[in-house]
Amino acid sequence: MATVPTIRLNNGVEIPQLGFGVYQVPPEDTADAVSTALEIGYRHIDTAEMYGNEKGVGEAVASSGIDRGEVFVTSKLNNGFHRRDDALRAFDQSLGDLGLEYLDLFLVHWPLPGIDVDYVETWKAMEEIYASGRCRAIGVSNFQAHHLRRLFAETEVRPAVNQIEVHPYLAQEELRAFDADHEIVTEAWSPIAQGKVLGDPVVQRVAERHGRTPAQVVLRWHVQRGDVVFPKSVSRERMQENFALFDFALDGDAMGDLSALDRGERTGPDPDTFNYIPG
Repeated sequence: MATVPTIRLNNGVEIPQLGFGVYQVPPEDTADAVSTALEIGYRHIDTAEMYGNEKGVGEAVASSGIDRGEVFVTSKLNNGFHRRDDALRAFDQSLGDLGLEYLDLFLVHWPLPGIDVDYVETWKAMEEIYASGRCRAIGVSNFQAHHLRRLFAETEVRPAVNQIEVHPYLAQEELRAFDADHEIVTEAWSPIAQGKVLGDPVVQRVAERHGRTPAQVVLRWHVQRGDVVFPKSVSRERMQENFALFDFALDGDAMGDLSALDRGERTGPDPDTFNYIPG
């Protein structure tokens, strides 16, 4: 079994660089999918309150027989719970649904700049959660540099992670550099742009040259850039393919060719205008 490298967060916690994501995995399928991922060797699971499948994640972790300390579990605050008291209750609900005594990482899912709750208030609630000792690290998702600057100026705890959309069509060089300059680890969601990049002729040429699949070379590109990545699949074969990233490396030409595909193209919402709250 391959050894997945870890990255040290700004508070000393180690996070596996490769994880398994459960976005859009139906709740009834989640326990089986996560169990399969854990059997293959994944030790980092990324979920969210909004996904509705935390219970399945918890069931798989509990039934795996793997020591809890060996599995890194991330969840995210639902958009409807940004007020302080709501955020604290939502965290308690996540722990209950997961059946865990603590989380490894809890994130503010979106900044929601247009709603009637300031994300600074939300972050201060996250600081309380962190201070309680029931979460080993806290961070944000989909925050831009200007959102982060406000947190630096008005709060105490610097986010350990910023989980943002990143793939060859949206390389996010400036935001990744900002994160790195401020000791924030970048996590990449939608790492293959929902499959859009896999048919790109450049990606296919790189894959052929390295004797790997298009998905493997794109995920390897992420890894070599230093980001944390957590591809999603419910297929055992695809999970195994996505896990096989650490017995090859992309050369400098391949890294440059993939990075040159950047065209600022999002597959998801723009964090500066996205204010969705689930009904």
